[in-house]
Amino acid sequence: MSQDKKQVLVVGGGPAGMLAAAVAGSRGLDVSLIEKNEKLGKKLYITGKGRCNVTNAAEDIEDLIANVPTNGKFLYSAFYSFSNQDLIKLLNSLGLKTKVERGNRVFPVSDKSSDVIKTLESYLRKNKVRIERAEAKDILVKDGRVKGLELKDGRLLNCSSLILATGGLSYPSTGSTGDGFKMAERLGHTISPLRPSLVPIETMEDWPRDAQGLSLKNVAVRVSDKRGRKVYEDFGEMIFTHFGVSGPLILSASSYMGKADPKGYRLSIDLKPALSEEKLDLRLLRDFEKHSRKNFSNSLDDLLPKKLIPIIISLSNIEADKPVNQLTREDRHRLVKLIKGLDLTIKGYRPISEAIVTSGGVSVKEIDPATMESKLVAGLYFAGEIIDVDAYTGGFNMQIAFSTGYLAGSNC
Repeated sequence: MSQDKKQVLVVGGGPAGMLAAAVAGSRGLDVSLIEKNEKLGKKLYITGKGRCNVTNAAEDIEDLIANVPTNGKFLYSAFYSFSNQDLIKLLNSLGLKTKVERGNRVFPVSDKSSDVIKTLESYLRKNKVRIERAEAKDILVKDGRVKGLELKDGRLLNCSSLILATGGLSYPSTGSTGDGFKMAERLGHTISPLRPSLVPIETMEDWPRDAQGLSLKNVAVRVSDKRGRKVYEDFGEMIFTHFGVSGPLILSASSYMGKADPKGYRLSIDLKPALSEEKLDLRLLRDFEKHSRKNFSNSLDDLLPKKLIPIIISLSNIEADKPVNQLTREDRHRLVKLIKGLDLTIKGYRPISEAIVTSGGVSVKEIDPATMESKLVAGLYFAGEIIDVDAYTGGFNMQIAFSTGYLAGSNC
């Protein structure tokens, strides 16, 4: 490290760490990015099913804040300092073309997360950031100020500022193993309880196992609490699994359910949201007339996915071998109600290791929102998922990473 420049260490090579390091480097500082994985942005590779939903094209900052249920107001300075539009402009200026899809989700035109990583890597090179493949062990502090970093290989690195951007606990195979929480806690920081957010849901019923792998693209999902009050409702895609349900709709639902115990919450799936009950009944009448010589079990092929038919038949309590022309109005009514409201009882969340985002982290009360600097240790900054903020799906969590990374890199 050069001795005539301010020396900065950034721990963690995800989106927050990469942008923080590049921005610090653009200020002429001597910056080293410490990453324990063989590649930078390992978690970025798998985001958005490998397409990387980099941000959300929401029209104003209030829209961004509204999509951050945990400590959203803490992010005002970060979002105003480096907004979603600022991010899009930066990526475009670096050669990465972007596009906006449903829900204002922003993706690279190439649909390749690897292109996002390459763009950020080129930004690091442009700003002369060194990449150090090593694992951090502990932050060195003297007289209340950061002095350096101890690596697990025994080396000591000196610095005047350190940005901790080590991520959360989700997808530990990508390097998010909670190291940063431990380091921050040892320095006196409070770690808010860690739990999964944007996570698949386990159900009490086991019939989803019979539909395992079935993806439904145009359904409506509603989640109600134990008192029957709606907590979430949306339209989109979901998938059945061996433990229950997953997919974009379900991941979003999990974050809307908040910090309360989800056991006993009810999830209702409308398999035909485009049809009212009356129109669905007319559709059934047409289908049953078309298949009038068949049994009930062979009459739903035009209406439902094959994997779902035996499940619907079983739940309807209508005999599978009952001739279609003998189905009563009450049978049809029961079938309509089932198709418009396929109910499941929520048992709980999948483990935090399967969550897209970690909820909880370093308490925002101990971080200066205008700079991302620790209020307890001078020269220590935080960025990204390590902070106790998390958002709904749609690119908002990525924007948090980039905005907090930018602010930390601008002030370190």
